[in-house]
Amino acid sequence: MIDLTRRECLTMLGGTLVAAHAARIVAATPGKAMRGPFIILNTPFTSTGEVDWEDLEHEVAFVDRGGCAGIVWPQGSSGVNTLTKQERVHGMEVLAKAVQGKRLTLVLGVQGKDTAEMLEYAKKAEALGTDAMIAMPPTTGTSIDDYRAYFRALGGATKRPVIVQTSGGARNLIPSTDLIIELAKEFPHVAYVKEESDPLVERMKAEIQARPAMKGIFGASLGTGWLYELRLGLDGIITGMGMYPDLMARIWDAHEHGRHDEVRDAYSKFLLMRNLNESVPGTDLYIMKKRGVFKTTVRRTSVPTAGAPAKLTEFKPSPMDVEEIEYRFAALKPYLTL
Repeated sequence: MIDLTRRECLTMLGGTLVAAHAARIVAATPGKAMRGPFIILNTPFTSTGEVDWEDLEHEVAFVDRGGCAGIVWPQGSSGVNTLTKQERVHGMEVLAKAVQGKRLTLVLGVQGKDTAEMLEYAKKAEALGTDAMIAMPPTTGTSIDDYRAYFRALGGATKRPVIVQTSGGARNLIPSTDLIIELAKEFPHVAYVKEESDPLVERMKAEIQARPAMKGIFGASLGTGWLYELRLGLDGIITGMGMYPDLMARIWDAHEHGRHDEVRDAYSKFLLMRNLNESVPGTDLYIMKKRGVFKTTVRRTSVPTAGAPAKLTEFKPSPMDVEEIEYRFAALKPYLTL
């Protein structure tokens, strides 16, 4: 049994009314892809911890030049849990403007702690004309039925493609593959999944077997399993690797054209950087700054409130750190175009 507050019921009713209008909207902007590498934008910050909207636009342009299919914001790699509601809404507006005239597919994150909050963000994304939406499960959910009601409400609030993210919801509660496939059959536009939950490969195989109901199955997890996922036949990846958009696009293109040795070689060199970011946290930010995308290596570790500013960290590599980063980055250069 699902218990909804009066506010949630009214909001869901509002979502149904929105859907009546959305039925006249094309599911995805003509010419915009729902396949290939999608970059979750990292959120840049100034030295004092404010969101650097100028650098966010720089990142959009960087990903576009790199040749990736689309951008996603705000998700886990964007530090969504450290952003205020006002920042999330303003960021949606910034990105909707930034992609105008670009071939990039814009995917806005609309997750909320519950159905009512999610629908608020979905309504904003709909009004901005986003190409697609993505949502983590609700953190307040306590059962698969709660997840079902939440994603059904989203499916009723838009006719644009919706990507179901399998991580980021309530603790120890993962959307089942049965639920994901059920949603795809009920709502043909809610037929995309960002899969990053264990048992990972088994879940991906089940979703692949559910085609054609499932239209898009994407890997994630910062690209750490992408090579095998490509060979499984997934439709792309949704990853926070905004420091390597040209590399992600190169790997995808090589895969699509059967250049498998090139895929393996490029991917192995990418893993050298992923591994280093684990042992030298902040390497990714160093690369963002090195490649001229971000001005700082500042990150928030908390959300700012009226009573207190956000807590910040800044990556300050030692000379040895820099030497190792540059040593490994040099191996990637043959695959980079920016």
